[in-house]
Amino acid sequence: MHWLDCLIALVPFSLILFAAMRSGRYVRGVADFLAAGRCAGRYVISVGDVASSLSIITLVASCEQNYQVGYALNFWGVISAPIGLFLSLTGFCIYRFRATRALSFGQFLEMRYNRKVRIVAATIRNLSEMVTNAIGPAIAASFFVHILGLPFHFVIFGHAIPTATVLIAVSLVLALLCIWPGGRVSLLVTDCAQGILMYPIFVVFTVFVLVKFSWFREIAPTLADRVPGESFLNPFDIGQLRKFNAFSVAVTIFASILNRASWYGNDATNCGRTPHENKMAGILGSWRNGFAYTMILLFAIMMITFMNHRRFAGEAHAVRQTLSRRITEELVQDRALRRRADAAIAEIPIVEHVIGQSPPLSQKSNLDTPYPETFRKALGDTPGAEALVQRYSNAYRQMMLPTMLRRLFPIGLNGLFCLLMLMLLVSTDDSRIFNATGTIVQDCILPFRKTPWTTQEHIRALRWTAVGVAVFFFVVASFFQNLDFINMFTVIMTSLWLGGAGPIMIGGLYTRFGNTTGAVTTLVFGCGTSLLGLVAQRNWADHLYPFLLRHGWISAVDRFLVVCSRPFHPVISWRIDPANPGDFPINSYEIYFISMVLSILAYVIGSLATYREPFNLDRLLHRGIYATGDDHTTIDRLTWRNAFRKLIGIDSEYTTGDKAIAWLVFFWTFVYQIGLCFLLPIILHLTGCFGQEMWSWRFFIVSLCVSTCVGVVSTVWFMWGGIRDGRQLFRDLEARADNPLDDGTVEGHVARADLAAFAEKRTP
Repeated sequence: MHWLDCLIALVPFSLILFAAMRSGRYVRGVADFLAAGRCAGRYVISVGDVASSLSIITLVASCEQNYQVGYALNFWGVISAPIGLFLSLTGFCIYRFRATRALSFGQFLEMRYNRKVRIVAATIRNLSEMVTNAIGPAIAASFFVHILGLPFHFVIFGHAIPTATVLIAVSLVLALLCIWPGGRVSLLVTDCAQGILMYPIFVVFTVFVLVKFSWFREIAPTLADRVPGESFLNPFDIGQLRKFNAFSVAVTIFASILNRASWYGNDATNCGRTPHENKMAGILGSWRNGFAYTMILLFAIMMITFMNHRRFAGEAHAVRQTLSRRITEELVQDRALRRRADAAIAEIPIVEHVIGQSPPLSQKSNLDTPYPETFRKALGDTPGAEALVQRYSNAYRQMMLPTMLRRLFPIGLNGLFCLLMLMLLVSTDDSRIFNATGTIVQDCILPFRKTPWTTQEHIRALRWTAVGVAVFFFVVASFFQNLDFINMFTVIMTSLWLGGAGPIMIGGLYTRFGNTTGAVTTLVFGCGTSLLGLVAQRNWADHLYPFLLRHGWISAVDRFLVVCSRPFHPVISWRIDPANPGDFPINSYEIYFISMVLSILAYVIGSLATYREPFNLDRLLHRGIYATGDDHTTIDRLTWRNAFRKLIGIDSEYTTGDKAIAWLVFFWTFVYQIGLCFLLPIILHLTGCFGQEMWSWRFFIVSLCVSTCVGVVSTVWFMWGGIRDGRQLFRDLEARADNPLDDGTVEGHVARADLAAFAEKRTP
């Protein structure tokens, strides 16, 4: 790596770490450490959310998926943008959750249900969250090893130390440096600073791609060169896609609504100065996040073009050869076997795929297909060959991006990209470690304490628990092996909690009939279904399939699965494939959907069957006679005059500027994105006026040209807002008077901090 690249990457990152260390002096109480004293403004929250939500694993997983399915599938994902915006405009879940003043999601559960639900739900969520997030440092470490060209091992005192293990440890130590001084205050400051830097970097890389690759001569023809049913451009020609298809998009959208509040409580959703500030942060975040994910999609498009277009055939061949040698060096310990595999792969010739003359590419037959096939033949009957081939294929897909970028980026851009990756790495790890820490301390330890901690003891417990979580991440990441599609793994692991979380959280915030019985049955049926699905997937090839085969039940089970999935064919097709016995017939998205449907039924039936009296939502949400402090909530009367304004969330708390932002984002999403960019192409396609070339034009204009312009405007807008709100955050923290009782403890469905205020209140 050139010295200029090192300076570009390390100097800004060092300044961010320095800001984290300095922020600790503003922490006086538990509420400061967990929720930044509830003093954060909208721009600090929304800008920081971009940094904390993106990650290296997100980039790798998205590029892995898009390299397989292209852009066409993402067209249907546009539906999620207006849905997400509508939920943000109305403050769905986020407004009410902030109104509860809960310091953790478990505190909310105890106030709404009881202490046992708090502990059980927190345990399920934390296990699901920690195992899923622990693979992030491992993927990131492998990413840096490949993009920097580092050796896989180095020797110290005669012992071979894996480089990835050292990088995992370094990344987790950096994350702890961001957490230890000020907790949530430190995270808000560092995430906001990183978010401000990310957007101009996104714009730079977008411009690089547009200059380096010709859309009409290279990108568009490469995307169009696919077999029928697997189009990378035409969203109406993707019927042959199986694992990533329209159903997976529909499940993702449905889950985004049902599980909107499921990760609330140990993140920035409880940090806003008022519930309205958190609501506005969500609105601004809906606007801001779009370009960030367009940048990720752009990296995938660049990879598809570079690796498959004839112009880059020689360079792409070198990337594949380099990547393959690196993977065999890491995986194959037998030197003779490794040399045999490398020699066989080295004989694969350069293939110049001529679009229009060569057969179109497909998922089963493409320019990458010879590499795992040749590796399999080279291994022969070696013990454990199939497992090695599987790991080779996974690493090949997931590490193609950094290997390609190492060869593609010039000096300067390499450093800028490494800076971006460092920020994505630390901003994600520190947030996920801190979120798990909050759940463990607040919801798994605090409820069992007979005597409250002092403020310093509580903060000390949070800090050292964060160290313990980091150690857990290190252990899991160190033993991690590459997965067969990262997105599939994250879906099924997070569904252990998300399978039943949605009804518990939404029902708790919006219904008066929801009760403890409904919450418990939801955990049993929703989370239980996801657990059974995970166990079945994990044991299908080794135990379940051989068991069915021994008893002659394969045909019967196959017929049952076919009958169940027939109404949804070809989007859903459950078949037992004897040629591929390791492939479980029901994929992760389908298991996830089943668990969510069962959880809704369980919550409603369980609650109504044991319903006794309505729950006091006004007390939970600090409304009416229970209003306390400056963050009171409002209940505006609905009339025909304000019906449409209420529909998009505008109420009496909106200033003139807030209304302008709400209307701007509303028209951008519903008129431009849905009307012009989504519905109009569908209508034109159905009338025969929108062919392959027009889909290419749409992608070029909407996803590249317009998004780049929006990115430039947003960079200036959010940089100003982030700096302004950041300064105000420090002023408010300096002036804030801490309440030692505000520590997350609940007594009789009421937070201990509110007991005195509610002492003379009566249920209306």
